[in-house]
Amino acid sequence: RYWRDWSSDVCSSDLSLSARTGDPMTGDAGSRRPNAGRIYNFLLGGKDNYEQDRQAAGQLLALVPDARAAARANRHFLACAVRFLVEDAGIGQFIDIGMGLPAPGNVHQVARELDPLARVAYVDNDPVVVSHARALLCTAPGVCAVEGDLRDPPGIVGHPDLPAVIDLGEPAGIVLGAVLHHVPDEDSPHKLVDMLMAAVAPGSYLVISHATDQDIGAAAAGQVRELYAQASAPAVFRSRAEVAGFFEGLELVPPGVGNVAAWHADLPGAPSRTIVVGGVGRKP
Repeated sequence: RYWRDWSSDVCSSDLSLSARTGDPMTGDAGSRRPNAGRIYNFLLGGKDNYEQDRQAAGQLLALVPDARAAARANRHFLACAVRFLVEDAGIGQFIDIGMGLPAPGNVHQVARELDPLARVAYVDNDPVVVSHARALLCTAPGVCAVEGDLRDPPGIVGHPDLPAVIDLGEPAGIVLGAVLHHVPDEDSPHKLVDMLMAAVAPGSYLVISHATDQDIGAAAAGQVRELYAQASAPAVFRSRAEVAGFFEGLELVPPGVGNVAAWHADLPGAPSRTIVVGGVGRKP
C-alpha cells in the first residue's frame, strides 16, 4: 500500500552531483581513504564516488555478495516508511539525520507526492554533503539542510535554522536511515536516540534502519568491520533485539523490527538474508 518502485530511479542515479555542480565531493577526495557515504552511493548505483570507494565496495561485496541488494532494500523501506507516516499517521514534517549524499527518492520527494506542503530538515555532519544538499534539495520553501551531528542531539534540535522548517511543538518524523550502524557503543547511541525523541512532540515517529550480522557470519562481519575501520566511519553490527531497543517506550508499527524487505512482500531483488533491519515507532 505504501510501496513505490524507486528501483529504476535509484539504480540509474540520473541526479549526478558532478554533472550539475562540477566536482562536489571535495572533502577527502584526494586521499585514499574510502568514504562510507560514497560506498553506499556506489551500492545504490550512484555516480558520486571515487576509485577508493569503489574498491572498498568491491571488497564489501566479496564478503557480503547481497550488500547491494540490501542497500536498495533499505532505500525502499525508507520510502515506504515515509509514505506510511504521511498517508496514515498524518505526519507533515521530518528531520532526516545522517542523510548522506543526495540521491533520487529523498525524504521530501517521497513525502511531497502525498502532501505537497510536507516540510523536511536534512542533517549531516559533513559540510560538503550539507552544502550540496542545499544546492540540490533546498530549492523550494519548507526544505532545509543544516550541519549537525547525531552525537549532539541538542545541537540538532537547537539549530537556529531548524524553526524555519520544523515546529517541535507538533508531531514530526525522525528518520535515522542507515546511520546508527556508524555510531559505536561508546558514543551511547541509545541515549542519543532517547534525547532526540524527548525533544519532539507526542505523536511523533521514529524510523530506523540498521545493519545486522545475524545472517552473514562472524568471520565476514569481522572483516567488514576491519574494512570500515579504514574508511570515514566505523561499521557496528547490532542484532534485531538490539535495534528493537532503540524503540523502547515507543509503540511499534507492524510488522515491528525485522528485515527491511518485510515492508513489502514483493520487493524486487530483495536479499535472501537479513542484512538490514528496520522499524517504525510512535511516541505516545
